[in-house]
Amino acid sequence: MCDADHSYLKRVLSKDIFSSVSDEKETTEWADRPLRDAGAVKAIAHPLRLRLLELLGIGGPATATDLAARVGESPANCSWHLRQLAAHGFIEETGEGRGRQRFWRLVPESTSFNDDTDDPELAAASQAGGTAFLEYMIGELRRWRIDRQSEPAQWRRSSFHNQAISYLTPEELSQLAEDIRVLFTKYVDRITDPSSRPADSRPVRLYADGFPSRGLEETDTAPDGPSA
Repeated sequence: MCDADHSYLKRVLSKDIFSSVSDEKETTEWADRPLRDAGAVKAIAHPLRLRLLELLGIGGPATATDLAARVGESPANCSWHLRQLAAHGFIEETGEGRGRQRFWRLVPESTSFNDDTDDPELAAASQAGGTAFLEYMIGELRRWRIDRQSEPAQWRRSSFHNQAISYLTPEELSQLAEDIRVLFTKYVDRITDPSSRPADSRPVRLYADGFPSRGLEETDTAPDGPSA
């Protein structure tokens, strides 16, 4: 099933979505960082901090004052949240600026929540973090639906929403996830190289999710039909 609207890849702070932008256009080396510390998970599971990370990832280094103007918060509040992110290694100072005008940049890492763990505190924090990220994405989707009619017609027509139900094995679901990842990263170089962006391009959110539907299993019949 398909009709016009939206979509996004559920990889939290993925290297495929965020990247540092430099004037020299140097290749950024990304490190993989599964979050194994409950404190770090809690530090990132906040809507304003997710927004700040997005802005630093796409726009490059900025000060708390710069970011405050973008998110509608006070510079003092943004500065506090930036320091919390820095304390857990998500961002770092560039060494530029003077006094309180510190420039912050995203640390180039592919970051993901880890709820497959025997540590109950980490599992609970990761579950809460994943929920916070999902709610953040839903908020962005809701914002688009509210503002949709104010967008140019070509953007309204090209936006989309895909939804389907299929019978898959775990291996097939993993392969589908990889296929979607490849599609979603087709234009990722445009994040690190602003000169490669077409004149009429805009940042576009892509989101996709795939998971077993237990609710359907509870009401579904066996593959060979209902029992006598």
